Amino acid sequence: MSSTAVFSQNGRNKAITQKRNSDSTLASTLGTYANPPRFADKRVDLDRLITELQDLQVNTYHWLVRETYDDLKVVKRFLRKADKAGINVWLTMVPPSESPPVTKVGYSEPYRLDFEKWAVELARLSLSMPNLVAWSIDDFVHNLDYFTPEYVERFTRMAKEINPKLKFVPCCYFRKTTPEFVAKYGAYLDGILFPYRAESAGANLQDPSKVEYEIDQIRKMFGPDFPVIIDIYATRHSRLGPSTAEYVRDVMKEGFKFTDGVFIYRHQDPVNDVEKYQVIKQEFNAFVKKK
Repeated sequence: MSSTAVFSQNGRNKAITQKRNSDSTLASTLGTYANPPRFADKRVDLDRLITELQDLQVNTYHWLVRETYDDLKVVKRFLRKADKAGINVWLTMVPPSESPPVTKVGYSEPYRLDFEKWAVELARLSLSMPNLVAWSIDDFVHNLDYFTPEYVERFTRMAKEINPKLKFVPCCYFRKTTPEFVAKYGAYLDGILFPYRAESAGANLQDPSKVEYEIDQIRKMFGPDFPVIIDIYATRHSRLGPSTAEYVRDVMKEGFKFTDGVFIYRHQDPVNDVEKYQVIKQEFNAFVKKK
């Protein structure tokens, strides 16, 4: 990737747009994130997860690599099952702010915070499992002291040299996605995962009305064809509290209109989270039917 893409706003937007114009990998991404169904012994029930994704009529599952040391081995089994079902897969790794010693939950194993190693190994895996279409880093914009432009350029280049088709789509929040950020990092991103929180009006999980405005602001910085995948909070946020089923429905409708794809944060249990699961199913099913 050429560093000349970051020297001017017009040059940057042109370079970013040209890279994506003919690439539809991220277009119409529909899926859920993390929180897969589990057996009593905490193992992921891969077959049930596939069944629920098919019931929702989504085309993608976004796997959080964090649960156990052998999580990547489970991912490989899931990739094979998902491929047979026609389902694409994204993988997310956690950044320093979500790893020890900051948290007690654990690292993304086995490569932890070595993102050059992650880039190489995921790119290699995607060659044998082409339904692995994208990888992401959670809370990317909150960890830029660690993810310097030089480091990001290096590990994204390493991945692209192995498989140019594998997309890097980090998690970027509205307030932190600034012209300065785009100038420094935009040339290295294939899109962004955008957790919607109505930050332009004060962060909350009650206001669905700012989706169009916030997406428009992001595209003014990156360019009109830059892929933006919205991430909608169905599960409560640690600081902002829970969302309602009505809110999830309304943001999904806005997401379908103004973004390149829709993810649900997190995958909802059809028994324990029946109201939200049914709303999510209805909206995904209706959108797929209209396509």
